[in-house]
Amino acid sequence: METRYILVYPIQKRYGSLVDLNGNVVDRIELPNLFNYPVRIDLIRRAVLSAFTAQIQPKGRDPLAGKRRVGESWGIGHSVARVPRLNNGRAVFVPNARGGRRQFAPTPLERVREEINRKEMRLAIISALAALSDKKIVLRRNYIIPQGIEFTPIIVVNDFESFNSTKDVREWLKRIGLWQNIEKSQDSTRIRSGKGKMRGRKYKESKSILFIVSSVHVPVVNAIKSLPGVDYLTPTTMNILKLAPGGMPGRLAIITQKALEELSRIYIVEKP
Repeated sequence: METRYILVYPIQKRYGSLVDLNGNVVDRIELPNLFNYPVRIDLIRRAVLSAFTAQIQPKGRDPLAGKRRVGESWGIGHSVARVPRLNNGRAVFVPNARGGRRQFAPTPLERVREEINRKEMRLAIISALAALSDKKIVLRRNYIIPQGIEFTPIIVVNDFESFNSTKDVREWLKRIGLWQNIEKSQDSTRIRSGKGKMRGRKYKESKSILFIVSSVHVPVVNAIKSLPGVDYLTPTTMNILKLAPGGMPGRLAIITQKALEELSRIYIVEKP
């Protein structure tokens, strides 16, 4: 049985811009009630911290590291420090000796993850979804939105999911006037400073457009993967790290009509 998240909150009408395949705004569409939920910045940032720290792998040291050499202090009268030593005079075991144990070494028992309740995470996702419909919050993330688009998020017809090439998506974004956001992300791509360059994350790029489609198996998913800064989600795979990168909500989102219907079925907000 599929889980439904029911909230009770005063309902206000919010709209999204309906766009066809030619890039023209043909109508405005009333958004589901979940987009009326208040934008809780504190709850979103707590959920982002929890999701980010969940990716961290606990690390520790061998409890016997630096303690495997047997030595004993020579005592006084030898003009050397009274630390454990081998027969040849080499100091062992102590933290200030070469090859000795490490003082206050990391332990896998250290608490590195920010725990969060499931209901809190669900409310944070709903709150991040509601931020998509507030154009003022979206503009705070420095997105470029043409004047013809009055409402956010942008609702696109279901035929958009049939695009199977990046070229088709690029031409559609140019017709609607959003391609500058992709170029902006590409221009900001830079080499990371520090040792992360050696650990599989050499480049950093800013986030651009978020696509919400009905399924991960639709052809358009393969078409948008190579676009700089672009992410995609489905109604059943909502991720707070993609909805509010860095704990800052209000990402510019493009949602298909089918995905919007699925969101309204999963996340329900009722009148008090």
